[in-house]
Amino acid sequence: MARKRQHRGRTPASETLAEAVDGGLAELIPDRDRPRGWTLVIDGAPQSHVDLDDPALLTFEYQRRLGHVIDLVAPAGRPLNAVHLGGGAFTLARYTAETRPRSTQQIVEVDGPLVQFVRARLPLDPNARIRVRSADARAGLGRLPDGWADLVIADVFSGARTPAHLTSTEFLAEVRRVLKPGGHYTANLADGPPLAHLRAQIATAATVFPELALAADPTVLRGRRFGNAVLLASDRPLPVAELTRRVAGDPHAGRVEHGKGLADFTGGAAAVTDANARPSPVPPPSVFR
Repeated sequence: MARKRQHRGRTPASETLAEAVDGGLAELIPDRDRPRGWTLVIDGAPQSHVDLDDPALLTFEYQRRLGHVIDLVAPAGRPLNAVHLGGGAFTLARYTAETRPRSTQQIVEVDGPLVQFVRARLPLDPNARIRVRSADARAGLGRLPDGWADLVIADVFSGARTPAHLTSTEFLAEVRRVLKPGGHYTANLADGPPLAHLRAQIATAATVFPELALAADPTVLRGRRFGNAVLLASDRPLPVAELTRRVAGDPHAGRVEHGKGLADFTGGAAAVTDANARPSPVPPPSVFR
């Protein structure tokens, strides 16, 4: 079980902090229920939540599901070599360090001023083995050696959209190069009706990884609203039963698709290549209200 940390002599969250970064206006909004809790918002779009006193707390729905993946890709507590494409407030790296001590982690975040803002206001545990590199996600991935990572997490958004060059078979081939045999790739994908982007991303992953699962709110999977879906992929069988149980038990219960159900959901969508890649869809304004 993750331990809850107590920090003494530090000022609790009290007022919104703001700074211009490459992606727009970054704001850290205090959590009124948690003395050292903050929500990172960029240009009005909530990105992530951090509680410095309890790094194992995940409050955003999609981050809880990514947290389930972190919990399930290896025996509990075993250190991981993890790559985080997209930094945000470093929420998932903090979670990994808390729940799997001695993990070695690499964060790749293209927005250098955002990295500086977060590191200054929400400092990382100096004992955690977390390196932060300001670079494009795909370029940063290309600098990592073959077979280094147990887990690669992609949570990259620019202006609330995933950049096109992070949606292709060529990108996922680079992910697989960096993964160890039996390693896992997981991605936060955002889409809405008619779910063309999400279906194409599953088809793309299927050309690189033989094992896939998708976790999301049932209303998103039915194409009734815009939302997030978490894709999990590997070259080995996935912990589908336990992932399904955990996702179903979330405060906002979700559903996991895999096997024939996931193939039927994909519906014959074509894989994306660098030649025809496009960014993920623009979220409707109502998503952030």
